[in-house]
Order: sequence, then structure tokens, then C-alpha cells
Amino acid sequence: MYMNRTMITATNTLSQLQKQMDIIGHNMANIDTAGYKRREAKFTDLLVQEFRNQPNDRLEPQDRMTSFDIRQGTGAKLGQVQMHLAQGGLKTTDRSLDTAFTAEGQFYRVMADGEVRFTRNGAFYLSPLSDNETLLVNSDGHAILDENDRPITIVGNVKNFRVNETGQFSAEKYDGTSQDFNLGVSLVKKPQFLEQAGGNLFALPRNEKGELIMEEAEILTNLNGALRNQVSIQQGVLEQSNVDMSKEMTDLINVQRSYQFHAKTVTMADQMLGLVNGIR
Repeated sequence: MYMNRTMITATNTLSQLQKQMDIIGHNMANIDTAGYKRREAKFTDLLVQEFRNQPNDRLEPQDRMTSFDIRQGTGAKLGQVQMHLAQGGLKTTDRSLDTAFTAEGQFYRVMADGEVRFTRNGAFYLSPLSDNETLLVNSDGHAILDENDRPITIVGNVKNFRVNETGQFSAEKYDGTSQDFNLGVSLVKKPQFLEQAGGNLFALPRNEKGELIMEEAEILTNLNGALRNQVSIQQGVLEQSNVDMSKEMTDLINVQRSYQFHAKTVTMADQMLGLVNGIR
């Protein structure tokens, strides 16, 4: 029974350590992804079983610092994957459609698969809709939204683009006129509730029926109207990821050693169980 418990505890933790290695590998693979925010795995204990091995609890000394009975755990699990919103470095590109936030927690709003998504990647592109209309999109072709969650559509031939600090996007035309839009920006207060939606995009958490499991206002605030003065954007630069390769390598080595330790525990328990079964 003891050997079986040892093996169960080790194998439970092994599967969770594999997930942590996957998260670290994902961070390392996205070190050059603009606007990427590193993830970090947090562990929590599984249920603990208490064995009452003393005949009389009243014998417990008054100054005892630990539990009177034996408490045996069953391993650990991945409790939460946290996204760290620390500001990444800024890389100058001098491209008018490249932008970057200079404040933590702010995200652009993007339309993808018919739903609003959120991203820190400020590399914008133009996608022709007709001979006279152009759509502002990200690198995957998803429409960039304005403060009213409408796709930004530019009409006519444009000479230059300008983006000011508060996120006003201006398309200057050859005739001296311009089209002005306020980029859709949201301030995320609880990033741990955002779900990864692929392509460096995030979505609000939903259940199997597609219903929100939390009120949007609890997770983020749309910086519209009077809140526009909180927006902080710089043009001609891109925000780099906030992944520190040296830290990720150190974390990976620690996880690998922990994985090897638990794998060795399974091997030793199996050997000891074989010795017990071989006793005649």
C-alpha cells in the first residue's frame, strides 16, 4: 500500500511538471514575438490524507508545532498560469503603422472570429476592401477596432499615418484632409482570467455554451471618453516580449531536475515493491 501511494504521488506530480515545462518552452519560443507577455505556472497541493496513528489525542504536548497525526499528501497540481504584464523593451522601427503601449495592462481590441479579442501587438497593416476602401488589420488579417468596437475603415488615398499618445489614429490624405479614429483600448485589471485565443490574442472567459463566466467590467475597463487620457501609446516602435531567457533557462533546469527526482522515485518504489513481492 505504501509503495503504491509513493508511485501515485510521484506520477501525479510528473504530469503537472510536464505542463510547466511546456509553459516555459512556450515563453522561450515567443521571445521575439512583439507584445508577448510571459506566463508562469503556480502549483498547489492535492488533497492530503490524515492517518490517526495515536490511540489518545489527549497525550499531545501543549508545545507541539506539528499535526498530532500523520498527514500524507498525494502530489501537486498546476493551480494557475499567471500572465505577467511587465513592460517589455521598445524597438524603434520608424514605421508609421507600428505602435506600442508605454503603460502596463493596456490592450488593443481586435475583431477575430466574430468576437472582440485583446492584444499588445501594435504592428498594424492595411488590407484593401475595394478600390477606395482599406481596412486596418493586424498581421493575421484581423480588423483593428475603434473605441466603439467598429472596424477601422479608411476611405481614399492616404499619404501618411499618425498616432498620438492617447491613441488617436489619423489617416492623412493627399488633398490635405484626414480621417481620425480613436483606437479601441482596454485596461486589463485581472489578466489571470483572460483566455489564450491563439495568435497572441486573448479572449474573455466563457463556458461551454459561449456565455461569459465573469462580468466584463470585473476583468477590464474600456478606455473610452474621459478615460482616453489614460492611454499611453508611442508611434514608430514595437514592444518586445518581456521574456528573460536566462530566467527561463534557470526555471527549465529546476523543473527538469524535479522531473528526474520524481521519475527516480517511481523507479525506486517499483524496485522496492519487487523486493517485497520476491520475499519467500
